Amino acid sequence: MRIAYFMPLKPLGHPRPSGDLVMGTGLYDFLKKRGHSIRLASRLRTRQTYLHPWLWPEVICSRLLTNKWAQDFKPDLWLTYHAYYKAPDILGPACARALGIPYVIFQGAYATKHRRRPLHRAGFYLNRYSLEAADLVICNKKRDYRNCHRLLPEDKLLFIRPGLNPKEFYFSPSQRKQIRAHLAPDNAPLILSTAMMRNDVKSQGVAWLLTALDKLARSGNNFRLAVIGDGPKHTELKKMGEKLLGDRCRFLGRIPRNELFRYYSAADIFAFPGINESFGMAFLEAQSCGLPVVAFNGWGVPEAVENTVTGLLSPPFEEDAFLKNIKTLLANKELRKAMGAHAATRVREEHDENRNLSFFEKALQKLHTNFFLKRRP
Repeated sequence: MRIAYFMPLKPLGHPRPSGDLVMGTGLYDFLKKRGHSIRLASRLRTRQTYLHPWLWPEVICSRLLTNKWAQDFKPDLWLTYHAYYKAPDILGPACARALGIPYVIFQGAYATKHRRRPLHRAGFYLNRYSLEAADLVICNKKRDYRNCHRLLPEDKLLFIRPGLNPKEFYFSPSQRKQIRAHLAPDNAPLILSTAMMRNDVKSQGVAWLLTALDKLARSGNNFRLAVIGDGPKHTELKKMGEKLLGDRCRFLGRIPRNELFRYYSAADIFAFPGINESFGMAFLEAQSCGLPVVAFNGWGVPEAVENTVTGLLSPPFEEDAFLKNIKTLLANKELRKAMGAHAATRVREEHDENRNLSFFEKALQKLHTNFFLKRRP
């Protein structure tokens, strides 16, 4: 098929990495590898443009240019990745309707609470309009599926778990030995955490983790901590880590995604609170490499981590419970290995990107066929 692809939050190649960008790029790459002619329809970012009138001329210009581009490209289908109230799809519905082609949203989200908030109201209605206009909405989180089902009939919805390529995230004994020589030369248990250190809940999560682990260190527990990630708060958090944990804490900065498996392989535990985490690709990456997870039992984390099977989850912000879970894994090497093995298996059975997206591809082909069959006289 010829597919017009749109990412209203962050377009392909955006310099600021995130889990959403990884999944959106993975979807694009998968469809391209499968032989579809998929092209980015626009690089417009719609994040809260409804609050900034000075951006509206750019939006209008983008709609006109996208309509002209689409008429030349002649797509069979319009596919939007991740539309929600902060970054609604304001191009797809009109363009798909003008071309007479199916309109699909991958990772749709809907929550009526945003209608009651003045600053979010416009985004709520724009997003609802696009959801109602869609011929098919894919949800990759159970909460989103339940919420969208309040608005849309079941035959317009499909649930597909988020995933990754297990061939890119696997345990490597040789890399474990090499990386640990630098990060844990005394062979102490190594805790790993990763986060984009933006001025938001990601950095708050790192700061909370550092404070909690300081308490753990003061009680005499032996461990090392490595933190991967970069961003505006990196320097501040690094200084905080050095102050609280001294030389047992290392901030490694940004590591290319294709090298992350080396560091996951070197670690013994993956720990990150996951404050307000919608899902958390890092949890999948770590588990795919055989790491047990310690995190909060809230938001979207339980969809990524099976409590007591692939990790240990605690009520949000309950420090003692969180530290108890870390101490349990620090003290029990066999439990770490067992949970890590379950984690790697679960990722391959439920979160294999190629398998899950193959199911999505079949749904697209079926929709495309049925859409044009219905239009025949």
